[in-house]
Amino acid sequence: MKKKSTEEMSFLDHLEDLRWHLIRATLSILIAASIAFLFKSFIWDVIIFGPKSMNFPTYSWLCNMGKLINIETTFCADDFPFIIQNRTVAGQFSAHIWTSIYAGFIVAFPYVIYQFWSFISPGLYDNERKSARGFIVISSLLFFVGVLFGYYVITPLSLNFLANYNVSPEISNEFDLDSYIALVRSASLASGFVFELPIIIYFLTKIGLVTPEILRKYRKFAIVFVLIIAAVITPPDIASQVIVAIPIFILYQVSIYISAVVVRNQKRKKHV
Repeated sequence: MKKKSTEEMSFLDHLEDLRWHLIRATLSILIAASIAFLFKSFIWDVIIFGPKSMNFPTYSWLCNMGKLINIETTFCADDFPFIIQNRTVAGQFSAHIWTSIYAGFIVAFPYVIYQFWSFISPGLYDNERKSARGFIVISSLLFFVGVLFGYYVITPLSLNFLANYNVSPEISNEFDLDSYIALVRSASLASGFVFELPIIIYFLTKIGLVTPEILRKYRKFAIVFVLIIAAVITPPDIASQVIVAIPIFILYQVSIYISAVVVRNQKRKKHV
């Protein structure tokens, strides 16, 4: 099968091509960030500070579940026992800018992936490009689902635990603005990238670095690794860790299936 591009490009030509793809991707992020910067009230009061309110959907659902099984839980409280404060002169302005940039990256992610795909696709064979036709849609969908999972599951579970944890009644929780934003940002973005695991496995299998046999062989180690990740990004209680570990383990199982399909298709093409 012939590749898409029949023209030979020098190393410098590839660098120039990569530069323009990076420029277009960066511009898309900056444009989306500028729009997010203008919608300050929605970004901050609704999204960023959403998990701070006990009216947040996750807390309401967990509160109702606790009442249903007759378990006392902090998810039914009236308010969180902490305040958020800013300690630096330019703290709020800096937080506004950087939060807008991260929001811009999330919104522009499909276009960023499109630029990445536009750069690597000319080097693929026609059949490889056809088999990966849904790459942009699938990778964007997985990323957004991961971000939502981090925002609606990991963030509220972590915040609820940390806000209600205290070593002494003499200490009051006054969280720094940057610390609070870091919790929301890291939980959401980390989950978004973790949910890209099937896409990563697909390409690693295509280039021969991963096989379904390897994934199955090290499945038990992967389970331990998943539990460690869940323990790191969630409060130290079993329920929260299981809630986070289940979708990650499902993604691993899906990755094994994807890897097997890729290997099977490669073997079939060799016999044609």
